[in-house]
Amino acid sequence: MKLPREVSGEDLARRLEKVGYRPTRQSGSHVRLTAAFPKEHHITIPFHPSLKMGTLNSIMREVANHLKISKEELIQRLWGEE
Repeated sequence: MKLPREVSGEDLARRLEKVGYRPTRQSGSHVRLTAAFPKEHHITIPFHPSLKMGTLNSIMREVANHLKISKEELIQRLWGEE
């Protein structure tokens, strides 16, 4: 499955809740999400109407590394069950 285009920051944050991330704070147009398992991990997501592909790819790669899964598996978990 390919990385979808035209993903908003709000949509991505909502989908990341499926894999254990929760919003912990917001500063302007950026939201910080935190996962507590397997160890604490923080990621900041811009709440823009459409994320740039490089930004989205970087966030996905960092989350996949934290969860110790492939980026493709993460994409499947977040967008594959619609």
